Amino acid sequence: MHDRSWQKIFDEYNIHRHNFDDSPFRITAEQIKRACQDFTETGEKEVRILCKQDTKGSRPKVFKDFGLFILPVKNGEYCIIKGEGYVDIPPINEEPKEYKSKLSFNLDTATAGDSEMQHLDYAYATSLIRTFLNDDSLVLTIRGRKYTPNFEFNVGHHRLQVKSVQTEVDAGYEGKEQVVLIEAKNRLENNVIIRQLYFPFRQWQQRTSKRVIPIFFEKSGNLFLFWQFEFEDPENYNSIKLVKSGKFKIVK
Repeated sequence: MHDRSWQKIFDEYNIHRHNFDDSPFRITAEQIKRACQDFTETGEKEVRILCKQDTKGSRPKVFKDFGLFILPVKNGEYCIIKGEGYVDIPPINEEPKEYKSKLSFNLDTATAGDSEMQHLDYAYATSLIRTFLNDDSLVLTIRGRKYTPNFEFNVGHHRLQVKSVQTEVDAGYEGKEQVVLIEAKNRLENNVIIRQLYFPFRQWQQRTSKRVIPIFFEKSGNLFLFWQFEFEDPENYNSIKLVKSGKFKIVK
């Protein structure tokens, strides 16, 4: 969890003394590299790895101790922020619903491998995604990495500006009236950093007048789980709210 590296970074730039109630602490990739240049392991000095803190538990100790999280704000620049950066993924305690695939044939290739994209593709091919969202018009249109346009947003009581930050959508679907963006995991998570849902939401909201819906998806064993979120205030990072969830078992 990169405790040594981030402790060194905090010591190097006196981040402990920063007043996070007044403002986030801005730090560049070059500063991170400089502070960690004497470490020998790639995971202890690679900026991309050090700044990947996708769950509360994956944060370094110094972040946990001070109640911090990190967000990219432009290429090579980050903000360390005090506050709540993560959203809980609540367990779905109800029994799974049996869903009958709308395919008229078996997919022999669907069981080869265990990737997030593969599980999403199978859920889409069987029309489970369309069924969960009650939208038969959805078609796959978005996949992979892109860069955000410029936008501003509130996080806590701070105002931040994002400029050309790389985002990744595991799959995006457009229908007649809505665009659905899915963040997928093939393991159970208790929480996820809001950024993974919020940045793509803001990115695609600027490109369409249709409703943009962020979804968190997990595949666990033979179960397909969905959580649909919304941002009550599109300019507020912390306005995320769970709309509905569902747990399904696909049957032929």
